[in-house]
Amino acid sequence: MSVYYNSIMPAPVLTTKLYIPPPRAGMVLRPRLIERLNAGSKLTIISASAGFGKTTLLSAWIATLTPTPSASGRGEGVRVAWLSLDESDSDLSRFLTYVIAALQTIQPALGENLLAALQTPQPPPVESLLTSLLNEISALPSDLILVLDDYHLLDSKAVDAALTFLVEHQPPQLRLLIASREDPPLPLARLRVRNQLTELRTADLRFTPAEAAEFLNRMMGLNLSEVDIAALETRTEGWIAGLQLAALSMQGQSDPAGFIKSFTGSHRFILDYLVEEVLGRQPGEIQNFLLYTSILERLCGPLCDAVLGTPSGSGQSTLEELEHANLFLVPLDNERRWYRYHHLFGELLRQRLGQPREFSNYHLRASVWYEANDDLAKAFHHACAASDFERGARLAEVAWQGMERNFLTAAWLGWVKKLPDAAICSRPRLCLQLGSAFSDDGELETSETHLQNAERALAGVADSYESKSLAGNIALIRASNAQNQGDLAESVKYAELSLLLAPEDDFYLHAQAVITLELTHWTTGNLEASIQAMRTWTEDMQRLGNQVFVIASAFAVADMQVAMGRLREAIRAYQQALQLADEHGAEAQQITAHHHLGLALIYHELGDSESSAAYLQTAADLGQRTTLVDWTHRWNLAQALLKESAGEWDASLDLLDEARRGYVITAVPNLQPIEARKTRIHLKQGRLDKAQAWVRERGLSVTDEVTYLCEYEYLTLARVRLGEGVFTGVNDLLERLLALAETQKRMGSVIEILLTQALVYQAQGDHPQALAALERALTLAKPEGYLRTFVDEGEAMRLLISDFRRKIDGHSHPLLAYADKLLAAFGSPSNSPITSAEPPFGTPLSLPPDSLTPRELEILRLVAQGLSNTEISQRLYLALSTVKGHNQRIFDKLQVQNRTEAVVRARELGLL
Repeated sequence: MSVYYNSIMPAPVLTTKLYIPPPRAGMVLRPRLIERLNAGSKLTIISASAGFGKTTLLSAWIATLTPTPSASGRGEGVRVAWLSLDESDSDLSRFLTYVIAALQTIQPALGENLLAALQTPQPPPVESLLTSLLNEISALPSDLILVLDDYHLLDSKAVDAALTFLVEHQPPQLRLLIASREDPPLPLARLRVRNQLTELRTADLRFTPAEAAEFLNRMMGLNLSEVDIAALETRTEGWIAGLQLAALSMQGQSDPAGFIKSFTGSHRFILDYLVEEVLGRQPGEIQNFLLYTSILERLCGPLCDAVLGTPSGSGQSTLEELEHANLFLVPLDNERRWYRYHHLFGELLRQRLGQPREFSNYHLRASVWYEANDDLAKAFHHACAASDFERGARLAEVAWQGMERNFLTAAWLGWVKKLPDAAICSRPRLCLQLGSAFSDDGELETSETHLQNAERALAGVADSYESKSLAGNIALIRASNAQNQGDLAESVKYAELSLLLAPEDDFYLHAQAVITLELTHWTTGNLEASIQAMRTWTEDMQRLGNQVFVIASAFAVADMQVAMGRLREAIRAYQQALQLADEHGAEAQQITAHHHLGLALIYHELGDSESSAAYLQTAADLGQRTTLVDWTHRWNLAQALLKESAGEWDASLDLLDEARRGYVITAVPNLQPIEARKTRIHLKQGRLDKAQAWVRERGLSVTDEVTYLCEYEYLTLARVRLGEGVFTGVNDLLERLLALAETQKRMGSVIEILLTQALVYQAQGDHPQALAALERALTLAKPEGYLRTFVDEGEAMRLLISDFRRKIDGHSHPLLAYADKLLAAFGSPSNSPITSAEPPFGTPLSLPPDSLTPRELEILRLVAQGLSNTEISQRLYLALSTVKGHNQRIFDKLQVQNRTEAVVRARELGLL
């Protein structure tokens, strides 16, 4: 598995769970309830105990729906998605996967991005995923209904929280209906107050006397008097399942009135009695069929034959007979292949069955059938139900590769936790798989425990190809665990050990160990070595025929090329990968969202807005269906940079928050922490207090030892000190950062450090040093065509480049045209290029002495001290709006755009 790209094969979805149950022929019509559903709110809850016809009502209502104008005023009207829930849907990832699958039955492309993200090792936060889904739904041209049936079977706070978020942010196109035996833990009281909740409860669902009469006499073929019907309706309290079971028991009774009088009590006692009567009237073979197949969640003919050991075909005919007899069998598809028992009926059958001697045999037969039919989950479940834990352990081992490849390790762990330790510890491969699964889950201590168990189990195994492969994989997982803990030395140690232990022809293990080892160079800033490692990795993948990994790895190489200041080489790396993707079709093209996004950002840096916009649009389109694990994070980071570049700082901060929520830990080092990026924007906004708070929180000092991994944060610290006008130790810090970057030939970093030095020197009044640093930066940046790096520094940088331009004016200087191009790119009046009206180089910049009023000078000094507008208003006893008005006049007079630039310009002019 590539550390940069995870090729996702969607986990199979049981389509019968998405099947809308058809209305029963000749069923009792319930117009009073249908009208309630038609007039329902954004959320409808149907809550009642078993047997009150919740699912039947929804099925009948859906059959009455006809296209109508949508609630949003667009499109062709309402469509219905159905999801029948079961206990396994308590897993949040599985629940969301099935919700998307249900929605895709009516809108095939809906939620593809969410579905792909769910199948990654560390999916983004659920709120980020649901926000994306809700945005997609809000863009639909027609309304849709989502039905969640049997919600009471779920036991998951995570699922409840996700559903609450969905309900509270529900777009007008979506209507949600939930059928449950108990109220779901949603904010129902708040929804009632807002008139956003429709509720159908036990009292609503009970059969009225008229409905009971129609059901008993017309549907069930009885000829009961009004008195008998009223008595039965009273005894069952309109409970539909009780009426149905009573009707089955009364068929053929000579004295129905006496029968009705013969039972009383709660629903449970009534139902126990009626099941006894119903079962007692069935032939022995039907009774056995019902009892022994009740161990199955879903039934089909061949499965029943396998469990019961009956001739082929008899199971299907029995199921059809049971359905025809209305014996609580629910069809799950149109072909009448799959069925299930009515939930309550099935529960009572299992209770009656108990655990006979042959109980384990039936489960084992089911396990064998499911394994032969490639349903390893059900095979494992029945093996454990039969207490055959050795078989369960073997099935877990077999299932691992496919589930790990599809990033279903959390579900796999749920299986294996059901196994006793004795069934696990003797199997080194299973112990290894557990170590890997807990590593993916972030439980590194537990991972190590299972790796040690694997080593103990291997101790008694003869040396073989498999034992060497297992030992190499144990070392590789330890290398990954160390890397996740930030322990590079241990990561290197175990990656090298993995290479030593791995069989020579286990090319995939060798490739994984090499890339794990070499990625440490990226973290330390040795990008040349890391790029070479990536090239070796891609060559290995090519030999293994994995062109998809070759394509995916290109964006990591391009990332490093950009850091080294090689923008043109990064473009070539991206474009070569895109060409390779075109040659390998749609599957390969689907993983190139990062490549297009990377090209969009490089062309933005180069000032080519047309090319940037084109690549950005392609990236957005591909991102809707990409399987890249960190796509949401990278997309929001890119959007934040573009918004920052456009001066939309609040929007940029919001996008950075979105990026943080979508962050996924990978082996790629996080070189620009979100909070540091936000701090730089706070400085542009003049919110020095926010920037200082970040410095205090991080505990940074200009005397700290610097590394590549923390370079961005220490450059940000230097900028905070620049905003404060406190320069002690800043020059030395920048020199140390510059020396490290130059030693490692990271010219992209060198350019940024030099620009920061130039601004610091200028603020210190050392104009010659400022221009010298700027000239070095321009010299390095010109061959690659850097533009936005300079322009986005704002007015202070424009003034400095203008001074440099005047200094070289009249000379045949190689940077003259480049300086003109940069100045032209500043654009706005306050950022316009120099004109002939500007004084020649060397003339001190100045303002008339009376340009700033005493009050404006007073406020400017407080701004330079880092006080916020609110703090200034409190200190000077001024209204906040008055302070803001003074600020704007100060900015206009100084020809700057924000507080930081105002302080820098004021120092240049000697006002501070």
